[in-house]
Amino acid sequence: MKILDTDTCNAILRGNQAVIDRRAAAGDEIATTWVTASELYFGAAKSIAPESNRTLVSDFLATLPVIGLDLSSAQLFGEAKAMLQRSGQGLADADLLIGAVAASRGATVVTGNKRHFERIPGVTIENWLRG
Repeated sequence: MKILDTDTCNAILRGNQAVIDRRAAAGDEIATTWVTASELYFGAAKSIAPESNRTLVSDFLATLPVIGLDLSSAQLFGEAKAMLQRSGQGLADADLLIGAVAASRGATVVTGNKRHFERIPGVTIENWLRG
């Protein structure tokens, strides 16, 4: 399974053909998380065209599963957050939650934000935004 991060979803919503083609060619199931869905709706709400962008986001999210948090991913989140704080490498909860959901399912996070996600134990990353 591949889990699309917010930056990858935004690239699709903005019509990035290379990313759209990668999604179409992916052999794995493609999903996203409730965190990313929330971030996409936030972006739509603060945009200059909130109604049309909300519809765009809703239509996009209807094309893939939106995965929620379960106890396994909650535990991974807590452990990773504690480990990162102890090492002085705190990370935003949103990225930690996305990473924990992916790690608990053995999924790959599709993101251009390698610098954040590579710090979360058990997370594998693909970047469809570059090359």
